[in-house]
Formats: sequence, C-alpha cells, structure tokens
Amino acid sequence: MSETVLEIHLPNLRHNYTFIRKQLSATTKLLGVVKAFGYGSDAVEAAKCLVAQGVDYLGVAYVHEGVALRKAGIKTPILVLHPQQSNLAALIEYKLEPSVYCQLILDALLERLKESNESHYPIHLKFNTGLNRLGFDSNNALELGALLKQNAQWLLLQGVYSHLAASDDVGEDAFTKTQLKTFAEIVNVFKPNFPNTNFHVLNTSGVLHFPEAQYNMVRTGISLYGYGNHPSIDAQLKPVLTLKTVISQIHTLKKGDTLGYNRAFVANAKTLTATLPLGHADGIGRIYGNGRGYVMINGQQASILGNVCMDMIMVDVTAIDCQAGDTVIVIGPNASAEHLANAAGTISYELITGLSQRIKRKVIS
Repeated sequence: MSETVLEIHLPNLRHNYTFIRKQLSATTKLLGVVKAFGYGSDAVEAAKCLVAQGVDYLGVAYVHEGVALRKAGIKTPILVLHPQQSNLAALIEYKLEPSVYCQLILDALLERLKESNESHYPIHLKFNTGLNRLGFDSNNALELGALLKQNAQWLLLQGVYSHLAASDDVGEDAFTKTQLKTFAEIVNVFKPNFPNTNFHVLNTSGVLHFPEAQYNMVRTGISLYGYGNHPSIDAQLKPVLTLKTVISQIHTLKKGDTLGYNRAFVANAKTLTATLPLGHADGIGRIYGNGRGYVMINGQQASILGNVCMDMIMVDVTAIDCQAGDTVIVIGPNASAEHLANAAGTISYELITGLSQRIKRKVIS
C-alpha cells in the first residue's frame, strides 16, 4: 500500500443490518439512513447493499442525496429528512418522500403538487416532542389530520414520526419516556383515520433501549456502520470503514527540537516521528493533535504530535519498530472510531462523516 485509502467493508454492513433486524419484531419495517455519503462511506454502495438485504426504506438528509440514489437506479422508498422549499420540484420528479415539518413546507408542497397534477403524494409528518430542532407541535396533530383529509386528493400520509433527543443516555431515560408518551398521544390522533401509516420514533439507541416503542417502523443509522453508542453494543457490531495510510518518512528529533506548525511539539528527549499523508483536509481535524489522537502502527498506538497539518500528521514511533512504507491504521476493527473520537472530546459520527471525499474509496464486497 502506498497511499491513504478508505476501505468500505460491505460484509460488515450486512452483519450490522442483520444484528439490528434481530432486535425487531417480524412486522417492524427498517429504515436505513444513508445520509452524509453513507456516514462517510459511499451512499450508493451502502444503499445498494441494504436494498439487497431487504431494507424497507432509505433515509437521506437532503433532496440532492436522494436524487443521487435514484440516478444510481435505486427504487426503494426514500425519506428526505430535511427538504428545502427550493428543492421540492426535484423531490417530486424523483419520487422522494418528504418530511413535512412546518406549515411553510406543507403549503409549498401542496402548491407544487397541484401545479404538476401529482395526486396522492406520500409524505411523512414530523413532530417535535422535545428535541426542539424540527417538527410541528403535538398540539397541531388534530388540525393536521383534518387538513390531510381535506387534501386527500393530493397528500397520502405515509408516515408520522419524531426524533429522540437522548436515547443513548441512561441518565435521560425520564426525558426519553416523556418524548415517547407525547409521541404515543400523536399516534392515537392519526391511527384511527390513517391505519396504514408508518409510525416511527426510534433511532439506533432507541431500538436498543426502548424496543416497546417500535410501532411499525424504526430508523437506524450509526449502528449500520458499526457503532452502537455503548461498548456492549459496539462489541457486537463490525465497523464498516477502515481508514489506512502509510508512513512517508521517519525523522529523529533530539532533545529541544520542535515539530510542525507553530512548533507545537518540543522533544524532551530523543524522539522518532513518522509523517503520514493525511491531515485536516482529509477529516482528521486539529482537535486530534498534540497527543489527543493516535493511530495504530504494527499493533501499537502512536500518538499524534504537534498540530495536525492540512495534508499531514506526525506521530510518535519512538517505541515502535517501523519504517517508511509501513501500513498505518487510523480507524478500523482494532482502531475504534469511537475511541479515537472520544480521546479528542468528540463522537464517532463527527469523525466518520467528516472523512474527505478526496480520500480514495475501496469497496470490499
């Protein structure tokens, strides 16, 4: 190996999908989230793999992400979680299902549907139950139900959903249960008149911690890619991404020598450093510098020294038997993105979704 490569291990994606499926009842649908380039991988490859496994729905953040999947030949229903008013024409053209989260989007969508004479268009209503990010207030449920009946020629209620704020935090269980109670009240408003609607509130951590609230669909993202927000779950999942690079050069610093921009590292003894061809332009941010982050070389941790550069990082290999050309593992099965992210005070989501598109992707089928 002579360059930085991001391997996308589809067998691991299949394993994780199967693990999540086993947590669900036989009648519960599964929506696999492939937004943000498939959590830093390759959205099309991830989506095709999930479709082959039998996923019921796919989820993306924005319309252009859904359009890319349609252009790749994917016909599975796709929920767009955050459609924008300016993209509704493309959404309709490519048969994507919008999350309708406010009156502005609802009115604009209705206008578009009438203009294009598109009838019975599937939508998902988003309700805010405590995350306070997007969604109608639960008090609007009756009014929205009536509006849908009035516009039954144009709108088909395909889903009613909400999003949990802290389902991965045991300390916030009381708050999560309050959210679930509010959502149950919303379901009771819609279910009598819209019995075939998909009701979904559980995310990855919700599936694992609140299985009683599965309703007839759940949404899962990070767990598909190998991280379950808890060590006991992580142990049962397999990371889909392995980020590998290579040692470009090794330097010997003597006591008092400095390293990198702003001379952020000062050697207090003889130190061997290895320079690697990736940096903050590749998604390894400056937060990982100055000893907070690390990579794996020949099975040993090598701390990142000094400030992360745009295209390079330098690591401490004083105690590691290695040479230029040796393979370096940044994240992978024995180099958890969760552990690396936590060491720098962030989360695996940010690390893997921030991996630059300039990194060469290699799909392992």
